[in-house]
Amino acid sequence: MVVVASDQLTKWWAVDRLSHGQIHVIGTLDLQLTRNTGSAFSLLRGQTVLVTLVASILVIVLLVLVWRSPTDGRAAILGLIVGGALGNLSDRLFRGDHGAVVDFIALHFWPTFNVADASIVVGCVLLVISLLRSGRLS
Repeated sequence: MVVVASDQLTKWWAVDRLSHGQIHVIGTLDLQLTRNTGSAFSLLRGQTVLVTLVASILVIVLLVLVWRSPTDGRAAILGLIVGGALGNLSDRLFRGDHGAVVDFIALHFWPTFNVADASIVVGCVLLVISLLRSGRLS
């Protein structure tokens, strides 16, 4: 819930503030409003229905994994991924941008992203580390 709330609040701020122009933060970090109708790295751009369907199925599968998680730590890690997926899914279903997701963190050497995207990536990295440490990926 914290990830979804953080994601949606920052996206609300981004749409409100960054529609007037980008903000340079430091170095290659800018806050710049964009919308992505595709999935990660803008793959499947314009395939909103497909991306929404796949994301919905993945959320259900991840929720089952959270429920069956062997540890609270693993459940929290999966929760990061679920929260990120639900944040972006909320954009697709309720924002009214024709299924687009609001992105606003621009590094200029990486695709523009948002809090939900960061949560998914961090969660996936932590999940791999957790699985390696438990011997499940070796």
